[in-house]
Amino acid sequence: MGRQKRIWHPPKFYHIVCRGNRRDPLFRDRYDFIEILHMLAKIYEKIPFQLVSYCFMTNHFHLQMRSQEQPISKVMSLLNKRYANYYNTKYRLTGHVFEKRFFSEMISDTNGMLEVSRYKTSVPVTTRNMSKGSVERNLYRAFLFMLEKLVPGT
Repeated sequence: MGRQKRIWHPPKFYHIVCRGNRRDPLFRDRYDFIEILHMLAKIYEKIPFQLVSYCFMTNHFHLQMRSQEQPISKVMSLLNKRYANYYNTKYRLTGHVFEKRFFSEMISDTNGMLEVSRYKTSVPVTTRNMSKGSVERNLYRAFLFMLEKLVPGT
């Protein structure tokens, strides 16, 4: 039995989650976090999308985004392939980096947008190894990334 085809509604936002294979770390140092942000920026140049918020944890990440020109699957395929290549090369590994295809859920309304944003900002707080300061930095970085895409040159 094949996988179910993903539904893409260009005007809708999606909550996306990617987890490391066997729940292994996806990000081993701060440069890994920076690299995936650079990759998102490069992909944005090729396929414009709107990233409303994100949360990067050690072994998984959340994105809240939409892509009106290409399906979300195209954006995520590019991101996951590029990051897996980077990760395996940097750490001299082979094989899968991600557990499976990314999870995506369409966000249907404003309440859903707020709920997903709240959830993503609470995830680091509920884990044992994150401090309040790191949460604030994560939110600030998300804001700067969005601002740069909305108002280039800021």
